[in-house]
Amino acid sequence: MAVSTETLAARCRHRFPIFEHRVYINSCAQGALSDSVRAAYEQYLRDWDEYGAPWEYWVERGEAARATFADLVNAAPDEVAVTTSESAGVAALASGLRYARRSKVVITDWEFPTIGQIWHAQESRGARVVHVPAGTDGTIPIEHFERAIDDDTLIVSITHVCYRNGAMIDVPAVVELAHERGAYVLLDVYQSIGSLPIDVKGLGVDFLGAGVLKYLLGSAGLGFFYCRRELVDKAWPTATGWFADENIFEMDHTDYSPAPTASRFQSGTPPIPAIYAGIAGMELMKEIGIAETREHVLELQQRLIDGLDELKAVLVTPRVPERRGALVCVKSTDVPALVRALDAEGIVISERDSNLRIAPHAYNTADDIDAVLAALERHRSLLAAAG
Repeated sequence: MAVSTETLAARCRHRFPIFEHRVYINSCAQGALSDSVRAAYEQYLRDWDEYGAPWEYWVERGEAARATFADLVNAAPDEVAVTTSESAGVAALASGLRYARRSKVVITDWEFPTIGQIWHAQESRGARVVHVPAGTDGTIPIEHFERAIDDDTLIVSITHVCYRNGAMIDVPAVVELAHERGAYVLLDVYQSIGSLPIDVKGLGVDFLGAGVLKYLLGSAGLGFFYCRRELVDKAWPTATGWFADENIFEMDHTDYSPAPTASRFQSGTPPIPAIYAGIAGMELMKEIGIAETREHVLELQQRLIDGLDELKAVLVTPRVPERRGALVCVKSTDVPALVRALDAEGIVISERDSNLRIAPHAYNTADDIDAVLAALERHRSLLAAAG
């Protein structure tokens, strides 16, 4: 059943104070601050003040974050590592793989810099990184993956949604192809999780990296890394730390014995304040409803796209709903100037790659979309014109 663009926002918009004075439509960069996340940070400070150093409790908070995230993606808690960022989890995996039998790492030209940088860093250890280009239609056709993935491919590392244009990869098709050819699949869902349902079992991915900064409404400093249980012992990370050990309180500095679970992809002291905020953000998104949010955002996107067409703007994001995430991108002749102009009118928005990124979430309304469109009409000279 379709969700009204007013109903969902009416249930949750009051939880985000920024809407009292701004039009916030920038969740692809950072989720709006909610009352529950603010309260979580205040609780952290109270706990610290009252107890001093309640490490046993703080470790339990980390376990709660692990369980909450695992539930979101249909994983078991022992398949999830709690990390300080997605980079930390991916780097631990990359450092723990061996590139002798199979050396090729296949990534796309849509990857966030951290992913490409981590894999290219493995070239000194024997990895051979191959990039899959996009097609002329703004997607990456499966045929491009077919040409890149072969029997020398160790892992295929893909983003779910491109942060530069909002396009979505056909993950099941890539997973099927990679597995047929004996390769693992790592999926980066940083730009999608919280905006649409993610099921690691349904998708069939082997590894997954994520953070809570964007559509999960948490804050910077907390990430998660999923490893399918059967593959945990396939990686022996050399990027590690005491929270990756099989017994963190043994405090043994004479031995490296990584955990027999996905915790082996962790490192040092966990980000306790961000864990408080992350739990609050994830629980709030579960309360709002992620599947409902996806329907809500698609409806807002259609209103936005119709308005952009009336403005004769150049839409960069695919028009097919199944091939786009939560952000819609439009080409600009001077995107920094356009972002500044909108900011001056009280609209919080961002840009990448000469594209204005418009990213609605559960708390946005049709009025927000109309405000953006009205502002773009006033600054039409900063929009690239459709041919």
